[in-house]
Amino acid sequence: MPPLPYSSNNQSGFQAAHPQLHSYTELGGQKGTASIFLPEEVPVAFVYNGISQAVMMASPFDLEDLAIGYSIGSGLIKDAACVYGIEVTQGLVGIQLQISVSQRAFTKIKQLRRSQAGSTGCGLCGVESLANALPDLPVHPTRALPPAQHLSKLRSCLASHQLLAKQTGALHAALYVDERGEIKLCREDVGRHNAMDKLIGALLNDQRLPSNGFVVVTSRCSLELIQKAVRAGFSTLATLSAPTDISVSWARYCNLNLVHIPRSSAPRVYSPEPV
Repeated sequence: MPPLPYSSNNQSGFQAAHPQLHSYTELGGQKGTASIFLPEEVPVAFVYNGISQAVMMASPFDLEDLAIGYSIGSGLIKDAACVYGIEVTQGLVGIQLQISVSQRAFTKIKQLRRSQAGSTGCGLCGVESLANALPDLPVHPTRALPPAQHLSKLRSCLASHQLLAKQTGALHAALYVDERGEIKLCREDVGRHNAMDKLIGALLNDQRLPSNGFVVVTSRCSLELIQKAVRAGFSTLATLSAPTDISVSWARYCNLNLVHIPRSSAPRVYSPEPV
């Protein structure tokens, strides 16, 4: 088995070691052998009151944010007040997030419990039925779109906040933009759902209201990200890639503003529906 690439000295007990340097050869190229930094990816188990709920592959940092964000974004708990404590422990083959929750929350988790082993945080992997894949979501009041200038300038600003992606070139990011159009928080991960979960957790840990600004993700927009954004209370989700058709339908149903920011044209508003 390859060595596990993490150590124990961060906010939640673990900090990703510096990205590992790996060598490669260019097929038919002129450089011969070269080296590049690659991102880390480890199994992370979510354990609620001693009961394992899910295992996914994730980047081994900002794990307390991930624990809170995943719990809310997946509909397991209503808010961060349901979580009494988080302990991060290293196992033989991965990391365990020991999450202590209220008895009411734990009862709900046991009812929803399923085996979920996904690769790189695959959002619906392991869901037992179609009913669980398309759950009920809250319908929020209609909220205003961010100013156009806040959206138009985003692409040119993102790279300076994606520090790990700049080093490895292989990480997704979710970023929080406040009401003044300034990027205040960024979370990165090998999994796009994990990046969103980490951002949700970071916002709550930082005592920021998701509805006061908006979130932008560097990945494609699928239904799972719509679900997480709605559950967290975001008013607007902006994406760098076009959304899927079902994502647009659910965003409109839940009154989540959904905006695609193309590389070379003006932002495209899919939700609310044009009239």
